[in-house]
Amino acid sequence: MGKAADTADTAAAIAAERRELADLLEALTTAQWEAPSLCAGWRVREVVAHMSMGFRYPTGKVLLELLKARGSLHRMTDRLARSDAAAHSDADLAAFLRTHAHHPWKPPVGGLAAALGHDVVHGLDVTVALGLDRAVPEDRLRILLDAVDPRAFRVFGTDLTGVRLCADDLDWSFGAGAPLQGRAQDLLLVAYGRKLPAGRLRGDEVHRFVTA
Repeated sequence: MGKAADTADTAAAIAAERRELADLLEALTTAQWEAPSLCAGWRVREVVAHMSMGFRYPTGKVLLELLKARGSLHRMTDRLARSDAAAHSDADLAAFLRTHAHHPWKPPVGGLAAALGHDVVHGLDVTVALGLDRAVPEDRLRILLDAVDPRAFRVFGTDLTGVRLCADDLDWSFGAGAPLQGRAQDLLLVAYGRKLPAGRLRGDEVHRFVTA
């Protein structure tokens, strides 16, 4: 019963996150859609296009695109994000999230928590880069913070050697070493391999986790 409840709670959190992000995206200006995100090389447009890729491409199409990319997931997702960002309007890209709020897509590993992480982290890639002070609801953050797994760090390019992540707005920490302090949602971005704008993190090793 507990596992079923957890699954239902996570599915509800995913739907709410997608609807709220759609609301936010629909209010962006053209200049904001064209602005850089925290994802290297991607504007806001490419990030949002990528977020809905799993909803719009059936498994067979994804496998074909992966074959075209010679097995490189990075090359495939980059090419599709750029192609889709050019092919769809701002309104369409936002609407994909709202229309598919309850879509059951999940990444190949990690289940529903990973699906929620995909939405939350990419949403932060947009809002943090644009300087928008959107706070991810605590219940969603808790699901993701509890699921932080060093086995995934290689995928994200995360290096927390000698660093302990310490949230100053929630009772949460991760790792061992010199404290790196900040809001829980900013530390979640660090765990997902992102570098943040200066001023959002504190600690002796902060230089490793901020943009140049």
